[in-house]
Amino acid sequence: MVFNFSFGTFVILLVLLAFASIRILREYDRGVVFTLGRFWKVKGPGLVLIIPGIQQMVRVGLRTVVMDVPSQDVISRDNVSVKVNAVVYFRVIDPEKVIIQVEDYLNATSQLAQTTLRSVLGKHELDDMLAERERLNIDIQKSLDAQTDAWGIKVSNVEIKHVDIDETMVRAIARQAEAERERRAKVIHAEGELQASEKLLQAAQVLAQEPQAIQLRYLETLTVIGANNNTTVVFPVPIDLVKMITEHSLGKLAKSE
Repeated sequence: MVFNFSFGTFVILLVLLAFASIRILREYDRGVVFTLGRFWKVKGPGLVLIIPGIQQMVRVGLRTVVMDVPSQDVISRDNVSVKVNAVVYFRVIDPEKVIIQVEDYLNATSQLAQTTLRSVLGKHELDDMLAERERLNIDIQKSLDAQTDAWGIKVSNVEIKHVDIDETMVRAIARQAEAERERRAKVIHAEGELQASEKLLQAAQVLAQEPQAIQLRYLETLTVIGANNNTTVVFPVPIDLVKMITEHSLGKLAKSE
């Protein structure tokens, strides 16, 4: 009877041991296995067997992690205080390093992203933060990725979400934008005046070569002015025009005689 009880207990212990030694890892998981406290190997995915009490396994996910970086107070190179927040996309590429080299890789990456965001943006002016976000995203990503490489982490992308500016600075930027628009309008108007004067000069040079063309142009202008019945226009008659009409009339009289 004692033998049967001992055998049954042994079978139960074997079953419990078998269950305790089985680990099933999904496709996006890896297991970092330690034997008596020393690193052994990275296993998975699928069925993984470990020796209970002798080996321990730490599960690590390989999927991309989306981490929101809290709003940071940043002072730009031109001494403007802004609040900036961003989002970081990263994933584990070396499970061994991410467990052995850093205690809490999620918290470590979050803290590093905050300090890197302040450091990189502090080297740029406010106009760069507002107009060149794509370039700043790349600068932050490269700087962050270079530092997390020793942890077995790959930072694939960084996106600046919001740049919050003080209300006083918003009004100053609006005045600056308005002044810039006025400057461009004046420049465009001046360029138009220059082009018009050049065209008028060319037209005057062409008309000066043919005196009759000037007279015809004058008559055409009078026709346009006279098209409005409600307008009374007093204009001088050019001497050349009177002379041309007189000569023309005298020529007809001479022919008739």
